[in-house]
Amino acid sequence: MLKINQIMTIVKPIIYYSLILFLSLSFIQKDDALQGLSAGDKAPKFIAIDQFNNTFNLENQLKKGPVVLMFYRGHWCKYCNRQLEELSDSLELIKDKGAAVVAVTPEIMEYVDETSNKINNCLRIISDTDMSIMKAYKVNYAVSKTKNTNFRIWGIKLDDFNGDNGTNLPVPATYIISKKGIIKYVFFNENYKKRISVSTILMNL
Repeated sequence: MLKINQIMTIVKPIIYYSLILFLSLSFIQKDDALQGLSAGDKAPKFIAIDQFNNTFNLENQLKKGPVVLMFYRGHWCKYCNRQLEELSDSLELIKDKGAAVVAVTPEIMEYVDETSNKINNCLRIISDTDMSIMKAYKVNYAVSKTKNTNFRIWGIKLDDFNGDNGTNLPVPATYIISKKGIIKYVFFNENYKKRISVSTILMNL
């Protein structure tokens, strides 16, 4: 039978290297964590087509007033739908501040139209088919295989909903962009259940 000191001689290196591995993985995870853009950053310009087949040019829109740019995951996300409904219900209050709202999603236009119909076509929605806008605003991430498998079990088929964007989603962030093209306020939370309130948007316009 092994004595206590012999057991400790064997176990100590295992504990030591396990701790080193854990810390290494922790730092990697921290470095790779999504952060998005920050208040004070210059908002990346983009031109895209909305669900009405009209061109949305951020630079031109900012000449008219600030822009509330929000990202949502898809028509299947109840938290996204709730946020879009709240925004559409409060759109006049936002317009009274001279601002415009535009939503961006990785979904193909078929599902953008479905979402648009749910909110009575009140908001302009852009299908970010190549993820260029999501990447520019640093909100995109790849869904893990395990998570995607769970999604499919729940009937959420990202490959079908997102087309060429596959299993990539955005953090449901919101950027408030001033007329000068500077990001004035950022709501960025990787917890998809957390969303910016309309009152916070109004206070920061």
